[in-house]
Amino acid sequence: MSLFSKLFGGAAKTATAPEPDMHAGFSIFAEPQKSGQGFCVGARIEKEINGELKSHLMIRADSFQAAEAAVEVSLIKAKKLIDEQGESIFR
Repeated sequence: MSLFSKLFGGAAKTATAPEPDMHAGFSIFAEPQKSGQGFCVGARIEKEINGELKSHLMIRADSFQAAEAAVEVSLIKAKKLIDEQGESIFR
């Protein structure tokens, strides 16, 4: 790769989308939010219903120092929300 392509963006990286965690037909994307010194629990829940992609953003006040802990709890809470409310979370 030439020096010019490195300087002017020829070596652009291609980002891959994270794989969702599947639960009861729903796709869960753990998306903890940076908050002060830690991370708040957050996830995007999606499901295709009648050919239309529905999406719900779940954010909770729970805060963790480590991003990995916030991701783990985000998945647990999203699964619980799905179990409790099902498709009604999109209304």
